[in-house]
This record gives sequence, C-alpha cells and structure tokens, in this order.
Amino acid sequence: MDEQSAKTAIAIHGQFIKDLSLEIPHAPEIFGEIKTAPKMDVHIDVKSEPKGNNLYTSQLDISMTGKVEEKTLFVLELSYMAYAEINVPEEHLEPVLMVELPRLIFPYARNVVTQCLCEGGLPPFMLNPIDFGAMYMARKQAETTKKDA
Repeated sequence: MDEQSAKTAIAIHGQFIKDLSLEIPHAPEIFGEIKTAPKMDVHIDVKSEPKGNNLYTSQLDISMTGKVEEKTLFVLELSYMAYAEINVPEEHLEPVLMVELPRLIFPYARNVVTQCLCEGGLPPFMLNPIDFGAMYMARKQAETTKKDA
C-alpha cells in the first residue's frame, strides 16, 4: 500500500464562519406586517482555493433575501468555510472540492443560517438540501458553452 492510499481522502481540519451579516431594514414595524410566509430568494455559490501541501479551503457563500409583499424583511449573507486536507488523484480533486466537501459542511452552514434568523427575531427557516453535484455540472456546462461561444 502506498502512502497516498493510506491517508484519508478528506480530512477536515476546521470549519468556520468567515463572514456573516443579517440586516432587517424595516424593523421593528415590518414584524407587524408578517401575515404569511415571506417570499424567499436564496443563492448559493461554492469556491475553493489551494493552500499548499494538499490543504484547501472550500467556501459556501449563501445569500438570502426574505420579502413581505414587496418590502424587504431581511437580507442574510454567510460565507462559511472548511479547511481540509484532500488526498485524491488529480482527476478527482475538483469534484471533491466543489461537490463532496461542500456537501459535508452544508449542514453546519444551514444551522448557522437558521440560528441567525431565529436569534434575529425572524420566523424559523430551514434551507433545503442542495444538490452540489447538479450545481457543479451546471457550472461545467456553462464554462463549456462560454468557451464554444
């Protein structure tokens, strides 16, 4: 057995909030205007960066806007990161960084979002699971389309 196969494929050394912001621009008046579930707009992006010696960061950027009627109830922005050692063959590295590592840390980022909204006095909201594989494939398809254009 060689040294590469003896190591764990993904070893997360740390997870952390890089940046977190919650704005409730029309508080406290807007709390009296909530009669139904707010309209939600959610955007998620994944980034990765090499740090040397098989160490990488993987960053989930989550941006959420909740609206009551046409008025902004809240804007939440979270950058959640993992610092991990990745030991996989080169051809598997990008999918591991853009799909597997985000999939592993997403439940923790989702918990931060839910907790932040609740602590901010807003109705509880749980982000739905994300298909990072489909997101990765869509990104690759867009890159291919862009190159061909």
